[in-house]
Amino acid sequence: MHQTRYRWVMVAAGAVIGCLAIGAVFSLPVFLRPMSADTGWSTTGISAAMTIGFITSALASMIMGSLSDRFGPRPIVVAGSALMVVALLLGSVSTSLPLFQATFGLMSGLAIAALMAPMMSSIVGWFDTHRSLAVSLVSVGFGVAPMTMSPFAAWLVEGHDWRTSMQVIAVLVAVLMLPAALLIRRPPAAVAPAPGVAEPEITVGDAIRSPQFIVLCLTNFFCCATHAGPIFHTVSYAVTCGIPLMAAVSIYSIEGLAGLGGRVAFGILGDRLGAKRVLVAGLLAQAFGALAYAFVRELAGFYTVAAIFGFIYAGVMPLYAVLARENFPQRMMGTVIGGTGLAGGLGMALGPLAGGLIYDTFATYTWMYVGAWGMGIGATLMAMTFRSKASRDTAMPQPA
Repeated sequence: MHQTRYRWVMVAAGAVIGCLAIGAVFSLPVFLRPMSADTGWSTTGISAAMTIGFITSALASMIMGSLSDRFGPRPIVVAGSALMVVALLLGSVSTSLPLFQATFGLMSGLAIAALMAPMMSSIVGWFDTHRSLAVSLVSVGFGVAPMTMSPFAAWLVEGHDWRTSMQVIAVLVAVLMLPAALLIRRPPAAVAPAPGVAEPEITVGDAIRSPQFIVLCLTNFFCCATHAGPIFHTVSYAVTCGIPLMAAVSIYSIEGLAGLGGRVAFGILGDRLGAKRVLVAGLLAQAFGALAYAFVRELAGFYTVAAIFGFIYAGVMPLYAVLARENFPQRMMGTVIGGTGLAGGLGMALGPLAGGLIYDTFATYTWMYVGAWGMGIGATLMAMTFRSKASRDTAMPQPA
């Protein structure tokens, strides 16, 4: 009974950590124009810090996941929380663009890797039932970030310079994230498997060479490449359309608010209809949601597209962890989710840099949204090829 209750404590702690981590990193789009005006750094150069962060997070994700499999998730998540605070503090005092890219970019990427794969791999292990819903509720924290951290960052930067604003966010992260990280525990099944229950005899090498792992990684790459640019650059795009900064940030908040509903709805649907089926439908809708941004110029249009796009892209993301747990043993879940996170991080890395390059070259974001649509179609096609272990085993001849 205690374990049944505590698993929901894990969900709450994961939601808090996700909100603060994602909110801290995605304060950069809000600071983008004030930073450029204050320092003279280019939009592309500042955006590249985000790209560096995503690449670093991707490359470190499987390593951090493997460490959590070996040592447990708590020490890795605590270390990641501390590193996020350091990244924000050092980034705020950077005196050159390369230094900012190395501090905020590199260190926040390492922090995200240390937080996400260990935390998510632990939480999926706590649930045998309602797994899609549980993971979706954890990811609600990610959706709350645009509704809370982004407006907070915008409010800060309107009254203070961007450096002071980033330091305030660092203090907030330290005060709230570190205590939440201490609540993360290894799932009971990973400590002592239930009597008579044997998980598949598969090595880590077998797992990462399996079709299920490869397809999950490729799908996550294209999926994240689809929404990375729109997430990062929509505030800047709205400002170029003549919308004031605070109103532009409110678009981000609408996207996050809709995402809350999407995460819960997709989680419930995933439990009832199957994670793969819901993922494929969501990826197709996400592609056209991204493209829709190219056709809006007024605030009402932005709100409409943001609500639809936020509902969809936020809803699909938790389903990858569910599919991973359905197809691989808990003892290697950190490595597997870390691997899919590696692929997703590389996909996310495309968005900020590509969007910055497109805008600096063409003075428009239209081609970024068209490219995002193409990536979304690729994600849909890739997800359609996924064949779960359960369906594969059903198709195999059964012994007489």
